[in-house]
Amino acid sequence: MADPVQASINGAINAYAKAAKSGADAASGKVMAARDDGAGGDFAGLVRSAIDEAVRIGKTSEVQSMAAVADRADLSQVVTAVAEAEVTLRTVVAVRDKVVEAYKEILRMPM
Repeated sequence: MADPVQASINGAINAYAKAAKSGADAASGKVMAARDDGAGGDFAGLVRSAIDEAVRIGKTSEVQSMAAVADRADLSQVVTAVAEAEVTLRTVVAVRDKVVEAYKEILRMPM
């Protein structure tokens, strides 16, 4: 069964990509395209890779925690993994908040 969080994130990324492709440039009427400067791809790819990395870190933390419960892991490794997952989650939430804030600001712009 697919992870519902990952599915909703992928849906949001796909919606962003679709909007970026179909948005019209107000000045010239040309279709906007994602800028690819050759240094890593488009924005959607960047977001997708960051989310995938955050999910990987969370899963690593869970594996370490479960190993500790079964008395098969060093406590310092567990603490490090959980701390890394916490920092990653805080970063993801901060980025999400900034994206939502920017989106709201765009919506307030006059047409």
